Amino acid sequence: MSRPLSERRSSGTGEKMEAAATERGPAASGGGVAPLGPRAAAVPERLQRREAERQREAERRRQEKAAQAVQEEQSGFFVAAFSRERAAIEALLGPGPGQAEEEEDAAGRPESLEEAAARLQGLQKLLTDSVRFLAPYEVRQAQEALSRLQGALTAKRQQLQPKKRFAFRARRKEAESAPPAAPAGQLPAESVPPRAPAGQLPAEGEGSGPPLCGFSQAEAQTLELGPSELLQRDVLLADLSDCRVLLRGNPNTLRVRDCRGCTVFCGPVSTSVLVDGCSDCLLVLACQQLRTHRTRDTRIYVQVTSRAIVEDCSGVRFAPYTWSYPGIEGDYESSGLDRGRNNWNLVDDFDWLARDEPSPNWSVIPEQDRITQWD
Repeated sequence: MSRPLSERRSSGTGEKMEAAATERGPAASGGGVAPLGPRAAAVPERLQRREAERQREAERRRQEKAAQAVQEEQSGFFVAAFSRERAAIEALLGPGPGQAEEEEDAAGRPESLEEAAARLQGLQKLLTDSVRFLAPYEVRQAQEALSRLQGALTAKRQQLQPKKRFAFRARRKEAESAPPAAPAGQLPAESVPPRAPAGQLPAEGEGSGPPLCGFSQAEAQTLELGPSELLQRDVLLADLSDCRVLLRGNPNTLRVRDCRGCTVFCGPVSTSVLVDGCSDCLLVLACQQLRTHRTRDTRIYVQVTSRAIVEDCSGVRFAPYTWSYPGIEGDYESSGLDRGRNNWNLVDDFDWLARDEPSPNWSVIPEQDRITQWD
């Protein structure tokens, strides 16, 4: 039975439309969205990349801000702890204005000086452990304070040394009984350098008391000091030229000043080494802190437990400490240095502030050029 004409027309039209839609695909038939062209697809990708970059930059700034907050918090803790401990050491070394009479009597006694020495060593360690997050000026101020405290301690110890009894003697007998003069170039154990003018503070690294031992104004000599002469003493090497200096032992501090063409070997130093105004020298040192001023064309073989510091220097080169001698193990033990910790290649240049470029004022000695045999 045939269908009505209108029904046949409607059915034919529908079949043709369905077939055409099938040929054009789902987008034309209303079953989906037509695919975007390459230009239209690139727009959201650009936006996604831009958003990702924005998020990375925001995260970087957040981390920098957090790190800065931690650094400021650590710096504030250091300043408070350093000031508190420095005040305690000053109280042990001597009375300040307005101190009570009983505090004045207690200050300066041998047991007080020993406590001051122990606390001073702890204060030095506090600075050593804090150098990485302190500003350069904070490090400089702390080092100057430590130098002054060390000088005050040295002066107090000298005051407590037993004094010679007074006796009436003839001038001739006094001359005959006078102690022999120190070897040429060697500083007498009780020598007192000229005092600074009134109102002028000692130079940085110079204690308020005299150095206990050392050498000065010598040329082309071999100079030596042993363990008994060096133990926990302050050593000064000054105005030496073309000398070879052997310091086998454990000094408390070492200052090498205005030396030219010298080779200096030194055992473990309990606290700090200051190198100032030297040129064309070879220095072999072990210490807690190393600071180098106004020094040119000098090689330094060093073991240092904090970061070394250079200032107003050029041509300074570093390598790890390799010197040894009989008894050095005992000297390490008495010095308190950690032999397994050496930051010989971590150097802060106070004259070079660019963080993304290395300082031109110091460098590392290539391994093939380092000295390994010292005898």
